[in-house]
Amino acid sequence: MASVGGRSKPGKQGLTYADSGVDIEAGDRFAASIQAGMRKTFGPRVLDRPGGFAGLVRLDYNESLFKHNFKDPVLVACTDGVGTKVHLGMELSRYDTLGIDLVAMCVNDLVVESAEPLMFLDYIAVNKVDQAVLGELMKGIVKGCELAACALIGGETAEMNDLYRPGEFDLAGFSVGVVELSRATDSTRVEPGDVVLGLASSGVHSNGYSLVRRIVQHAMLDLHRVYPEVSGDNGDSAKTLGEVLMTPTRIYAASIVRVLRAYKVKKVVTGMAHITGGGLAGNLERALHDKVDAVLDAKSWEVPPIFGFLQERGNVDRKEMDRVFNMGVGYCLIVRPTFADSVAKRLEKQGETVFRLGTITRGKGRARIKSEKK
Repeated sequence: MASVGGRSKPGKQGLTYADSGVDIEAGDRFAASIQAGMRKTFGPRVLDRPGGFAGLVRLDYNESLFKHNFKDPVLVACTDGVGTKVHLGMELSRYDTLGIDLVAMCVNDLVVESAEPLMFLDYIAVNKVDQAVLGELMKGIVKGCELAACALIGGETAEMNDLYRPGEFDLAGFSVGVVELSRATDSTRVEPGDVVLGLASSGVHSNGYSLVRRIVQHAMLDLHRVYPEVSGDNGDSAKTLGEVLMTPTRIYAASIVRVLRAYKVKKVVTGMAHITGGGLAGNLERALHDKVDAVLDAKSWEVPPIFGFLQERGNVDRKEMDRVFNMGVGYCLIVRPTFADSVAKRLEKQGETVFRLGTITRGKGRARIKSEKK
C-alpha cells in the first residue's frame, strides 16, 4: 500500500514527483552528461571533486612557476541573463549561441573592473528536461567559458512545468573574478586628454530584443529569409535574418585581460565600459566621474547594416536606436593618450576591431556623440 498524507489507502498508488511533471532521473542524466564539457573549461585553479554540492576554485596557483601572489585580492562578481533573445532562439530552434550570449553578458561586465574571470555558473529553468535542447545550450555555455578563459564549475537545471509552457525556458548566469586592489578600475583616474577606444560588436548582442521582435512582427519580416541589405546575397555564405539576429555576443574578456597584463606597472587603461542596454553614451558615462566628459565622433566607426535595417523597417527614431542598441560598438576602453596606439595594436592582435572614438574633456560626467548620423 502507498501512503498519502500519512494515511494508507488500499488499491490506490500515491502521488509522485513525476506525476507533477518533474523527472528527477532525466535531470540526473543530463547533469551526468555535461561533466566532460565542464572539465574542458577547468584550469589549474579548479579543484576537481566530483559529486560535491558546490565548485571549488583557488584564488592562486600552488605551482610556483605560475603563482600570481596576490597581495590584496578582491573578488568581483556579477550576474545577468540573455533577456528576450531566448524567445527568438525558441522560435528558430537555435540554442547553442544563447549559451555563448549568457557567458558574454556576465564576463564582459566582470572585466570592466579589471578582473580576471575565474568561474562561471549557469541556471536554466525549463518546462521539462529535453536532453537535446539542454545539450545545445550547454555546448554554447562551455564554448563561451573557453573563449573567456574561465571555469564552468557548476549550475542548476530547474524543471518547473507550472511556470513555463512546453518548449519554454529561461537562462541566468553568474560569474566571479579576482583583481589586485591596486589594479582595480577607478573612474577618478580618467583625465582630460585620455583617448576613448571602441571595440566592434558582433551585431545586436543580447540587448533590445523586445524591440527587435516587435519590429519583426510590425514589419512582417521573415526570419528564414535572406535580406541582401543585411547580409548580402552571397550564395551559401548568405545568412537569413534569423541567423543574423542570433549571432552571439562577442566575448571581450580574454582580450582585455591580456592587454591589462601587458602593462604590469603603468596603469594605462583608466576606464572601461561594456556597451549593453542604454547604448554607447549611456554606458560610457558609467565609466566617468563628474568632472570629465567623453566626446565621441559618430564618423569614427561603422554601424553594421542590421541596425539600419531594423531602424528603417520599424520606423524607429535614431535617438531611440542609440539608446537601446550598441550600434556597432560593444566595449570601450579609456586610455592614456601616449599609450592609445600601443593598446589598440595589442587588441587588434587579439582579433579585435578597434575604433578611435574620441577623447576625454573637462565636463560634468556626460558622454556626447558629435555629428550623429541620421
